Amino acid sequence: MSALLLAACGGGDDGNDAAASTRSVSHSGSSTSSSGVTISNFKFTPATVSVAPAAQVTVTNDDSTAHTATADDGHSFDTGTVDPGSSGTISVKKPGSYSYHCSIHPFMHGTLVVK
Repeated sequence: MSALLLAACGGGDDGNDAAASTRSVSHSGSSTSSSGVTISNFKFTPATVSVAPAAQVTVTNDDSTAHTATADDGHSFDTGTVDPGSSGTISVKKPGSYSYHCSIHPFMHGTLVVK
């Protein structure tokens, strides 16, 4: 099962919605995305993901507890709570490097590169 996680930081800017994102959360245990990030054992795998602008990024939680994918900059995106067996989808339009973390478990980190 693959899933994609992303969050934003580093590409940082002026706070306008040029890096606009969308959020949806699914409660199905599977994902049909060919690329993505899986949350397992308190890690985002892979740790760095590269996608095209506006690509749908799916984050799948295969862990035993809830997690988030939250942009380090505090405004580019946040999946909200993704329960075990669920997934969330994010789309970032602006190219850049976006660092993210789990707001519940701040030691978990990843990077989304939009090019």
